[in-house]
Amino acid sequence: MMNFVDRVDEQKRLIDAVSGAKPSFVAIYGRRRLGKSTLIKKVLTDRDIYFLADQTETSQQIRLLAKEIALKIEGFDKVVYPDWNTLFEMLNARATGRFTLCLDEFPYMVKKSPELPSILQKHLDSKNIKYDLIVCGSSQTMMHGLVLDAKEPLYGRADQILKLAPINISYLAEYLNCNAVQAVEEYAVWGGIPRYWELRQKNKSLQEAIEYHVINSHGVLYEEPYRLLFDDIRDIVQTSTLLSVIGGGANRLSEIAARIEKPATQLSRPLDRLIELGFVEREIPFGENPKNSKKSLYKIADPFIDFYYRFVIPNRSLIELGRTSVVLNEINEKFNIYVSRHWEHICRKAVSGANFGGVTYNVASRWWGNVSREEIIEIDIVAQSIDNKTIIVGECKWSSISDSDALLAHLTEKAKKLPFAKGKKIIPMLFAKDCKTVTENVLTANEIVC
Repeated sequence: MMNFVDRVDEQKRLIDAVSGAKPSFVAIYGRRRLGKSTLIKKVLTDRDIYFLADQTETSQQIRLLAKEIALKIEGFDKVVYPDWNTLFEMLNARATGRFTLCLDEFPYMVKKSPELPSILQKHLDSKNIKYDLIVCGSSQTMMHGLVLDAKEPLYGRADQILKLAPINISYLAEYLNCNAVQAVEEYAVWGGIPRYWELRQKNKSLQEAIEYHVINSHGVLYEEPYRLLFDDIRDIVQTSTLLSVIGGGANRLSEIAARIEKPATQLSRPLDRLIELGFVEREIPFGENPKNSKKSLYKIADPFIDFYYRFVIPNRSLIELGRTSVVLNEINEKFNIYVSRHWEHICRKAVSGANFGGVTYNVASRWWGNVSREEIIEIDIVAQSIDNKTIIVGECKWSSISDSDALLAHLTEKAKKLPFAKGKKIIPMLFAKDCKTVTENVLTANEIVC
């Protein structure tokens, strides 16, 4: 069992909800493997009831929940409950003290019983409910709709809505007990997903874990992206094709459309869906308006899915044949280049909202474009100060640097040509795996991660 890491705020909010003066209704959701159930079980006590729903028929789910309740309320399962409303009425009638009822994978219950949200709404609105209610699910689409869609019965009823996000890289370094450089490399494969960390810990090295869990037809993560997509996507074939094409290097909408052989207008909605789910990100140059920018680039945002569609999908035939050594060689050859993109993302996140030299900066992004007819410039990190007077212009290198002064001078010259830098104070910064000399404007992996 994985040690419980992070989730400090989520745990506090959950405890506050179930220990308040009156019973509360809490909704928790997020993609699979994020540790939602672990978080809930961390808060539940011996008096509480935890029910993990499955995809069986309603009558069977009612029987199974009644059996769980019977562990706390004697004889509760000796009665046949014809529907959910009868069960919840009896539960409230027989409750002798306050407890928490958790319905995990709640979307499975709703899928078989669409009337269930309305039944729970009636009980919540009565104000006579004697227990705290937690609903949890991995289907982000359904959970978001059930509690945040104004047309749905449970809208506006939740006292807490917790959407779990991936865990920060600093906790990965702590969990695996590794140094900052190793943490970046590990994060580029596993991302911030606790279950993947738990699996990784069972192996001695990153390469061994990749070989055992990912690039092996019997590996527990070999089909993982499809399981994630099934929770929220109807057209798995088109979605997986989109991810394959983007993972293969097609980042502009026109390029993606050409490879899939579909009009670009038909791809906007599925791409937006992937962005909402956190699997894909749309990148535009710093300072441009997202609504009308014509320079959008689409990239896979989730590290594990990115790794999968870059190295697993193109090599599935070899993996099925057991030729994992060939696939490992390719991974090793391209790994530094692959990690460098995620290093950029880690650095941009570290700069966003940070304070350097007494100045606080807004969200960092990338910039690329023409500064003249002949010259195109790309800048890995651009962040403007809150007071709009200063701009950080950064370059990311997943390598060890020695001549930082020369690199900073070159970066400063590039920055002076940027159209949005005129009249602003420019702070050049380097972000490197490590640096042989101590320089104020250079941040290393150790400083970023730890």
